[in-house]
Amino acid sequence: MKKTIALVLSCMLLLTLVACGKNKEDASTANGGVTDTGVAPSEELVIKATNYSFDKQEYHLKKGVPVKISLDNAEGIHGVLVPALELQLDNKHKSQVVTPDKAGTFEMTCSVFCGAGHTAMIAKVIVDE
Repeated sequence: MKKTIALVLSCMLLLTLVACGKNKEDASTANGGVTDTGVAPSEELVIKATNYSFDKQEYHLKKGVPVKISLDNAEGIHGVLVPALELQLDNKHKSQVVTPDKAGTFEMTCSVFCGAGHTAMIAKVIVDE
């Protein structure tokens, strides 16, 4: 009797963990790319990070155009932080849709301490009119 109860409880726990394990990216993909903000991205930008550098020194976006920005950690564990765009990506949150509302040049830094070259891991996000 005790084994049966333990088995049933284990199965219920397993089903609960599987149901809660769905991530946001799966949900947004199922909705045709529409995110929890209700905006479908018009463009996509992938930022590749390796030890102590991003794949580009400058990334260009268009003002008023929704873009899905994704982080690809090609080497090491890194993050992306652009406070002016309210953008923060890491291994747990690998993509986000943003719609830049002002033109300008904004600093992008690594938000996860990645070693001795961490402070040099800087790039620019340029939002064009």
